[in-house]
Amino acid sequence: MLFFMNNRFSIGRVFAATFIAVLAFVLLTGQTTQKKSAKKSSKAPTAAARGKAVQDSLVAFRADSIQKVLLARASADSIQRKHTADSLMQWRADSLKKLQLRKMTNEAFGVGERLVFDVNYLNITAGEAVMAIPSTDSIAGRRCFRVEFTVNSTPFFSSVYKVEDRYLTFIDGEAIAPWKFEQHIREGSYRRDFIAEFDQVRHVAKTTGGQYEIPEYVHDIMSAFYYARLLDYSKMKVGEGPTLFNFYKDTSHELKVKFLGRQELEVEAGTFNTIVVEPLVREGGLFKSEGRIVIWLSDDERKIPVRVNTKVIIGSIDTELREYSGLIGPLRSRIK
Repeated sequence: MLFFMNNRFSIGRVFAATFIAVLAFVLLTGQTTQKKSAKKSSKAPTAAARGKAVQDSLVAFRADSIQKVLLARASADSIQRKHTADSLMQWRADSLKKLQLRKMTNEAFGVGERLVFDVNYLNITAGEAVMAIPSTDSIAGRRCFRVEFTVNSTPFFSSVYKVEDRYLTFIDGEAIAPWKFEQHIREGSYRRDFIAEFDQVRHVAKTTGGQYEIPEYVHDIMSAFYYARLLDYSKMKVGEGPTLFNFYKDTSHELKVKFLGRQELEVEAGTFNTIVVEPLVREGGLFKSEGRIVIWLSDDERKIPVRVNTKVIIGSIDTELREYSGLIGPLRSRIK
């Protein structure tokens, strides 16, 4: 289409140039004729002269008319093309809004929630972690929670090993599945930037490393955690738990959220009745803990993380809730 439009404009310019040349020729010829005829007596124009003048006028009129028609067509084509593109974009957005994606009941989190944690290693406060939902955004025509997670080392620890990590995910407000995930790691001299866009309709993930097929309602490492906050643990027995899929780098991993029981726990933010769970990744047909991660969630509708313990090569890292705000309801699990 662009090729033909460009050629239409070229033809128009040729007709315009021809018209201008003819007009200039007529004027110059007319001026020369007037100078010569000034010395002679005026004579009536012959039939041949009148015919030529009419023919020249018709040529000029035709060229001008064709130019205007072609320009009008080109403009109409441009408007039509833009209208078609706009219509397709609107159709795609409207179609995604009407998709029969699952609708999860969410009484756990919402916009405005902000959780602040102390990150402790070898009984030293090494950093601060913040999980927040500052707003909602529209992704693929769907209302999504914008979830941010940052981890920063303290000034003292930064002198030894500086950490500035940032994670961002956009979670569908109804399906509680991600549409986009970002990871920006800054740890010592190590740098990593990873972005994944999840097409929850065609089941495709586009990342900084390529394009991959994904299971239905696949999760990133952050959205999986928020999904786990919606689960009903009241009827689970110890050792039971649902299985979901988690995508990272270029692979979808099967992830089980194993229920370990209940426990009363005291942290700086207060004392809580908690639910204890452990994420397990399937390897070789068996679910295994990657470094043994245990999570304590408040035993109520909110299920906010109260503590996370991660085993590492030397010792463990404890992340404990220091303060919270912007919850969508009360914390009935808090004892004091």
